[in-house]
Amino acid sequence: MFNRLKEDIQAIKEKDPAARNTIEILLCYPGFFALNLHRFSHFLWTHGLKLWARINSNFIRFITGIEIHPGAKIGRRVFIDHGMGVVIGETTEIDDDVLIYQGVILGGTSTNKGKRHPTIGKGVILGACAKVMGNIKVGDYSKIGTGSVVLKDVPDNSTCVGIPGRVVKRSGKSVKKVDLEHGNLPDPELEVIKEIKEDINILDKKINEIEEK
Repeated sequence: MFNRLKEDIQAIKEKDPAARNTIEILLCYPGFFALNLHRFSHFLWTHGLKLWARINSNFIRFITGIEIHPGAKIGRRVFIDHGMGVVIGETTEIDDDVLIYQGVILGGTSTNKGKRHPTIGKGVILGACAKVMGNIKVGDYSKIGTGSVVLKDVPDNSTCVGIPGRVVKRSGKSVKKVDLEHGNLPDPELEVIKEIKEDINILDKKINEIEEK
């Protein structure tokens, strides 16, 4: 238990430049509270005490603004930054070293009782207010852009942006270092608009040349 707490604190220090010291993390980081209290909820859930698990998870939501279903499986060194409005569904699975910003929803799109929430791979970054919906997989070390809505699988080492989410970049190799620049991601809609504008300028130029003749 204490090893996991030390890992969580170290992960926060590495991923949040605003984290000044251990005492501040212990007293002032709602994501730290939520994840550690969730471990107790998950223990109750897996040992048949489902009502008490839900009561504890509602207490977590009340004090942190972070809603984690007690059935969700969450790995090591996961960091929820700020955290207000984060929702993590029952059958969600989150691997190690994931970074989650405020407003992220890992939700379901089915009323079936089986696996209906996302699986988030190792080292993934989920930008603020990103929505990852349904029984899909976000591959290891991928980045989901701010405000994106992801409805399909995302390969390893990819960047996914937009509504609906589109994979706009794939490195083909593992990127182990955390990159916090999740706001500076490609904008596929803007690129299409630029291409259309360039085509219109070319057409205008040709029309002007024909009219001059």
